[in-house]
Amino acid sequence: MTLLVTGGAGFIGSAVVRTAISRGMRVVNIDALTYAACLDNLSSVQDNPLYSFVKADIRDPSALAKIFETHNPTAVLHLAAESHVDRSIDGPSIFVETNITGTFNLLEAARCHWEAQGHPDTFRFLHVSTDEVFGSLGATGKFSETTPYAPRSPYSASKAASDHLVRAWGETYGLPVLLTNCSNNYGPYHFPEKLIPVVIINALAGTKIPVYGDGKNVRDWLFVEDHADALLTVLKAGKANHSYNIGGGNEVRNIDLVKTICALLDEKRPKNTPYADQITFVSDRPGHDERYAIDASRIAADLGWHPSVDLHHGLERTVQWYLDNEDWWLALQARNGVGTRLGTIDR
Repeated sequence: MTLLVTGGAGFIGSAVVRTAISRGMRVVNIDALTYAACLDNLSSVQDNPLYSFVKADIRDPSALAKIFETHNPTAVLHLAAESHVDRSIDGPSIFVETNITGTFNLLEAARCHWEAQGHPDTFRFLHVSTDEVFGSLGATGKFSETTPYAPRSPYSASKAASDHLVRAWGETYGLPVLLTNCSNNYGPYHFPEKLIPVVIINALAGTKIPVYGDGKNVRDWLFVEDHADALLTVLKAGKANHSYNIGGGNEVRNIDLVKTICALLDEKRPKNTPYADQITFVSDRPGHDERYAIDASRIAADLGWHPSVDLHHGLERTVQWYLDNEDWWLALQARNGVGTRLGTIDR
């Protein structure tokens, strides 16, 4: 298999690349190397003969056509996306350009390639999406593959649109597509603008640890290496034109997650006062979804996939990784918007 991965220098994408290469797959990584990409995430595979890197933007159709012609992939795993909700509030246009138009360009390049190859049944186009397209849950219930879409932020709306394009290319043109919707990811190499790395980094710096609103928003957390395993499972065994929800089965309120991280830091790098003393409640994000929860029964029943890392052990591994890899995240602190509160608007 020759696997074409878009966004492979990002957080989830790099985990997919590392895992795929460890399983003997040939991987071609396409990444535009925007602010959230980091080639250091791939230092362990950069010299592997199974790995190739192409700097390219999915907004560039001619570049995509050349890549398909040169590398002749047998599968596409599409992760490239603008993904930070707060940034989408401040500047939604790049989310439309990358997540919608970029996905359209990639679908067209894949379709042309697939048709030129004689419509092989083994070809797959796997689009990686988010549970945020389903909107916000109350205290009960879970998102299933048939939950109606109800996005509430520019980010989730752009991902919802890209999901619809993927399904349409499967139905209209017969392109063998797959779609996954995952819960919140965490783990090593998580870019330091997202909640868990922000908590760790601010705690270590002795600065305020921001918690939006009252901290009672609930998320289902998925360890990134489990997600990579699930994606490769869907790619190998998933039924064409089907979608699969991928969840960690780890629902927790934001405030409780933050306190758990602080307690882990108290154990691993103690100081005179508890890290939890740095927690500060700040104004909430506009349109902040109350709760996400994933029903992952389809992928369990049909493909036999289950997450292997529970939240406590995953957080312990994550905190330790950030303690052991300060050079990695310190180098990213100067990037645009990192360490700055984004996504605030007057209403």
